[in-house]
Amino acid sequence: MNYRHLMRGLFVAVLAFGATACAPDAPDGAGSAEQVRDASVAAASAAGVLQPGDTVEFFASEFAFAPYEITAEPGTYRGILVNQGEVDHDIKFDNGDSIVASAGQSVEFGFTVPEGGVVFTCTISGHADAGMVGIVHTPASLAAVPAADEAGHASPPDEFPVVELDPDAPPYTVRDPRAPARGEGEGVTLIEGGAPDGGDLLTVEMTVEEKLMTVAEGYEQLVWTFNGTVPGPVIRTEVGDTVRVHLVNPIESEVPHSIDFHASQVAWNDEMRSIAPGEDLIYEFTTDYAGVWMYHCGTDPVLHHIANGMFGMVIVEPKGGLAPMENEFFLVQNEWYLGAQGEVSSFAKANQAAPAPDFVMFNGVAKQYLDNPIEVPTGADVRLYVLDVGPSIDSSFHIVGTIFHNVVKEGVQLFEGNDGNWGSQAVDLAPAQGAVIELRTPEDGLYPIVTHAFNFPGRGAIELLQAGDGEP
Repeated sequence: MNYRHLMRGLFVAVLAFGATACAPDAPDGAGSAEQVRDASVAAASAAGVLQPGDTVEFFASEFAFAPYEITAEPGTYRGILVNQGEVDHDIKFDNGDSIVASAGQSVEFGFTVPEGGVVFTCTISGHADAGMVGIVHTPASLAAVPAADEAGHASPPDEFPVVELDPDAPPYTVRDPRAPARGEGEGVTLIEGGAPDGGDLLTVEMTVEEKLMTVAEGYEQLVWTFNGTVPGPVIRTEVGDTVRVHLVNPIESEVPHSIDFHASQVAWNDEMRSIAPGEDLIYEFTTDYAGVWMYHCGTDPVLHHIANGMFGMVIVEPKGGLAPMENEFFLVQNEWYLGAQGEVSSFAKANQAAPAPDFVMFNGVAKQYLDNPIEVPTGADVRLYVLDVGPSIDSSFHIVGTIFHNVVKEGVQLFEGNDGNWGSQAVDLAPAQGAVIELRTPEDGLYPIVTHAFNFPGRGAIELLQAGDGEP
């Protein structure tokens, strides 16, 4: 591993240092991050250079190792991995095997420090990029570390590796953008009068599936999904419905997962808790407010789980439903930060303070409706349910050649025929915001769907609405 890349990941490791032969006990998580880091630095300084045969405790949390940097003479050591976090963690030295500890568990292992030192990481997807990286120096390896320049500046970080297009990647699957009716969709059942309060009940079977999927032509990623699709299934309800979701995380999954419905009002540490592979839970809530709502996996690191495909839309109509309309579609905007071909998305890219996604897309695949336009009758009313799930970038949702005459954005309403005849050219949506948008295509032709942040249509955020035969 490149030394500069390693050190870039180390700054977030802030828990206490514990080497049982020569350091004070690690704190139990109390105190500020600064206090905990100070304790780590002080303990590491007291430890000095470890000797073969010493015991070192490695404390794991979300998302750091403590110690994350020690100095030791070459030789064999006894290690203890102490998982103080809420999810599984492992520790893998570059010259050894992975050692796994569940939340609250401690596991003993042996490790060897070679003459040139050794790097250790948590190999669970996204955890190393989130900061779970460490290094064991030796006196000899320390002497070989490049110094900072005369001004004291560290070397600049490496660029992210380029992910080359694979001409043999499977073709993408076009997502049907038509909005389902209330109670329709994979795994969704409507039971009229079936709720405990006598209202209607929607039951939803939701299963996590980690699978390969082409997210743009020539780019295949190992995505994390709800029910095998990105975005997950659209769930359509009305105000007053009870929604009962059975979430299953199969034993084959690599990591824990969870689900957070923004349309719900429930305690975060109840239904939204993470479940390990092989576990399931029931998430039940009533739909008290109308809107276009996001749901997503809330397991740490949340950013990575959303960026890797675990999100979807809930449509909650007012009681009695919206006026019927034949042409209804859903569009979910998201970003994709490419990992290596066939691997999960890059958490390190997604975690940059200034996000620079490889693709911005609608309904999980870049430019899919540019090649396969969404067809509507000329002059007919069209209703769109639009959601920006981010995870980090706003949307300025716009359709070239049209004006939106009805808009409900986060409870704020614009109605056709209002005093002054106001209309809307674009709907601004921050991550996790949604809108109901109505429009008409005035004549036969093509109407590009974009985010009007125009550095992103070239990265996939451009689709087509086709009125009539598409010819003016």
